[in-house]
Amino acid sequence: MADIDERPISSGSGGSGLDSYFKLTERGTSVGTEVRAGITTFLVMAYIIFVNPSILSAAGLDPAAVAAGTALVAGVLSIAMGLVANYPLALAAGLGINGALAFGLVLGQGLSPEGAMGVIVLEGLLVTVLVAIGLREAIMDAVPLSLKRAIGVGIGLFILFIGFVNGGLIRQPEGDGPVPVEFVFPNSAVAALTLIGLAITILLYVRKVPGALVISIVVTAVIGLFMGVQELPESLVVAPSFATLGAFDLGEVFLALGFLTAILTIFSFMLTDFFDTMGTATAIVEQADLTEEDGSIPDVGKLLLVDSLGAAAGGAGGVSSNTSYIESAAGVAEGGKTGLTAVVVGVLFLASIFISPLAAIIPFSATAPVLILVGFLMSSLIMDIDFTDLEEGLPALLAIVLMPLTFSITVGIGAGFVTYTVIKLFKGKTGDVHPLMWLVAVAFVVYFAQSVLGTAVAA
Repeated sequence: MADIDERPISSGSGGSGLDSYFKLTERGTSVGTEVRAGITTFLVMAYIIFVNPSILSAAGLDPAAVAAGTALVAGVLSIAMGLVANYPLALAAGLGINGALAFGLVLGQGLSPEGAMGVIVLEGLLVTVLVAIGLREAIMDAVPLSLKRAIGVGIGLFILFIGFVNGGLIRQPEGDGPVPVEFVFPNSAVAALTLIGLAITILLYVRKVPGALVISIVVTAVIGLFMGVQELPESLVVAPSFATLGAFDLGEVFLALGFLTAILTIFSFMLTDFFDTMGTATAIVEQADLTEEDGSIPDVGKLLLVDSLGAAAGGAGGVSSNTSYIESAAGVAEGGKTGLTAVVVGVLFLASIFISPLAAIIPFSATAPVLILVGFLMSSLIMDIDFTDLEEGLPALLAIVLMPLTFSITVGIGAGFVTYTVIKLFKGKTGDVHPLMWLVAVAFVVYFAQSVLGTAVAA
């Protein structure tokens, strides 16, 4: 039976419907392979059901409700990606932008969780419009490869930094110290559990244990119960809560921040979502050997459309922007080549809704190690950036380091884009810069100058 399952389905078989819709035979795969790939992708992505609540709870959201909403939205969008775009790309709440939402919009700018989610809905709709008119695809082609890679590395470092902070290993010094952050010796149960969890995570990952990240979260959480870091609730049998669904406010950002600042805030998150998919989509589709000879992605518009709607759907679901996951590479490595892989991932996410209440008993120390490891994996792209070339290396370096240092993905992206265009201008190589890059660079200059512009408008 196993041999039959692994055999590509012919157009005349009983599975011809699936075969023709997902192009299984054309891409040299089978139902069995796609199902196995989908299970693999889900196992390496399922940690987000526990990690997303740990981040958004800082904004005052109920962890159990966020977990259920995270699983629901990820399930629906992953199925949509498979059915519409036919790529083995799964979607879920994006790491990085959820941190920017919680620590930037809510804790930083004082928006309510509903107002912050409204920003995500608005920027997601804006990105969708840009996809509809073909601008997102055009800008993807205009951005130099070094900056695309730098964005991925910078987001990885940002996620890693959040992991160290959540795990109690890095903190802001008391008083006016000489440095903005300091290392905390693990003399507390929280920090000690983070180190224990990190050791478990690394051990399972290097041993290539399926579902290593999920297993590490569960094992670390259990150890945390014995260490007193977290306590069991009175009842372990709790129905899933969907309290976050529809909890967004489109108007609060304008009332709280003023029109100009609100527009620039929406624009900054739009830029983050706009470019977040570039590296992921290119890497996964290329790994699946589905790109054209020139490296372009066939029918990329469908892929970008689903991904763009994922941002708005995530905001409307109260769980932050959803985006394509680089962890989809695990499923592709198992042979996944079609949207059937993504459909399987989506179905498993929907099924996992019933375990989402467990997120309430998962401490930060159990998810922090996963953030650290995922951040490291994303940062590995740095080896492909040529730092011996100042024109490519300096903009990339600024994009990479400013994301974690400023706790803002957008600041890093903007610094890289503006520096790249300015250096080309000084070198007399303006012809090397795509016209759309100039447009985006100018937009980022406006973003950086928003405080000055706001003062000028107020005057």
